[in-house]
Amino acid sequence: MEHHVYFWLKDEHQNAEDRAAFEQGLDELFKISLVDGGLWSVPANVEVRPVSDLSWDYAISMRFETLEKHNAYQVDPDHDVFIAKFKDWWKKVLVMDLA
Repeated sequence: MEHHVYFWLKDEHQNAEDRAAFEQGLDELFKISLVDGGLWSVPANVEVRPVSDLSWDYAISMRFETLEKHNAYQVDPDHDVFIAKFKDWWKKVLVMDLA
């Protein structure tokens, strides 16, 4: 299965130092053994179209071998560390999971 998360950072965290820290936090999530792969990124510099939403700051896409691994990731202590450190940094988070 795939786990997609979109993050909108608060204005006060739209600086190089905070963005670098957030990116390091995203990198750390991929070190969790339950994650089978994926990537994080920022919006691509594509032509704006009515069907495109480029308003987010970061997205993460993770692959899990099974739904059970995904569910275990959700309660993994390292995942909790990321949330605790950054939850006050975002103004919006959107999660979309694919079977």
